[in-house]
Amino acid sequence: MQTQLTLAMAAHVVWAALLHALLTVARAPAVWGVGRRSDGSNPWAVVEPRISANLSNQFEWPLLFHLACLLLMQGNVSALAVSAAWIFVAGRVLHSVVQIITNNVRLRGVVFTINFLAVLVLWALLVESVLS
Repeated sequence: MQTQLTLAMAAHVVWAALLHALLTVARAPAVWGVGRRSDGSNPWAVVEPRISANLSNQFEWPLLFHLACLLLMQGNVSALAVSAAWIFVAGRVLHSVVQIITNNVRLRGVVFTINFLAVLVLWALLVESVLS
């Protein structure tokens, strides 16, 4: 089960790396002139700030996800912990898609709540394991 938590954490790291790559592509017209429109504008101008904001989000609440997983791996990892970890990762991907592609703040809030609750489950399991 520890392997499953490690894989979930690695999947989130890969997702953050992909977002870094996407941000690099989105900034290329402004920074290097690569991919500029004929009028000199950046075709990614609308989504570039959203990608940047989402990438910043990958280093906020997810920090508590990674910490909980690492601490849980010091003991017996339950199937519930593994499920919560993978729900978190799937939720992070969905959150990125919603934040980057749409302006739907309500939907983004619902998706964030899924991530939020998954991390709270991990922390509850951690506290329960320490107290028992």
